[in-house]
Amino acid sequence: MTPYSELNELLADLTSSARDILGDHFVGAYLQGSFALGDADLQSDCDFLIPVSAPITADQEKELRVLHDEIPTRPGFWTKHLEGSYPLLDELRTLDGLGSDWLYIDHGWRDMQWSTHCNTEVVRWTFREYGVTLAGPDPQSLVDVVPADALRERMRSDIPRLLDDLATWVSIEMAWGQRYAVTTLCRMLYTLDTGRVASKRASLLWAIDALDPRWSELCRRTLDGRALGFDPEDAAAPADVAATVALAAEATAIARRTA
Repeated sequence: MTPYSELNELLADLTSSARDILGDHFVGAYLQGSFALGDADLQSDCDFLIPVSAPITADQEKELRVLHDEIPTRPGFWTKHLEGSYPLLDELRTLDGLGSDWLYIDHGWRDMQWSTHCNTEVVRWTFREYGVTLAGPDPQSLVDVVPADALRERMRSDIPRLLDDLATWVSIEMAWGQRYAVTTLCRMLYTLDTGRVASKRASLLWAIDALDPRWSELCRRTLDGRALGFDPEDAAAPADVAATVALAAEATAIARRTA
């Protein structure tokens, strides 16, 4: 399932608990994100999807909220790093479902929210092409093919506003935030170029080879710094902040040229 026995036990418990709560509405349980694409490590969240065949009832929502309120209080590492949604299958199946809110838990949080966080082209593509089945049918039977052009169009829309969006919850003046910005830009540029989705590590390695050589050292430092993790007291080097802003401007220019 994953290389981490503690996480495997937690996922088995999550799957069993969700099945008990949702009953006949339970479609399956799956991993997407880093654990589906590969290259997951101790800096990764564990991203899950648990599709439902009918709208979640008030009683089911109450029980799911109790479950996800309790999980982060358990001992262990991965109990604080689960993140995922409970999508309505009819909305998950096609891109017509974009914009719908799904019941969602953010990593480390105890309070669920209704959110579009997982309701994206990228999540659908990753889930369909690489999703890891914990329970239920093959992901390819649940989600239609996500066209490469749909992924590219989303990147053209998202790249120009990335730094503004990040500024609402993290500063690139912090080293982790700066590395996250570079990594996300590389992932977006990879998808814009290939019409596919890659892991953080794979996208940075691609960027080192594929982008203008002036970005190579920035990408290498970002890759090397991943193991440092999140430290709010760790300030980014001013030169790296400036290079990140410049990379965002270059990515925006590339996105506009390909429109």
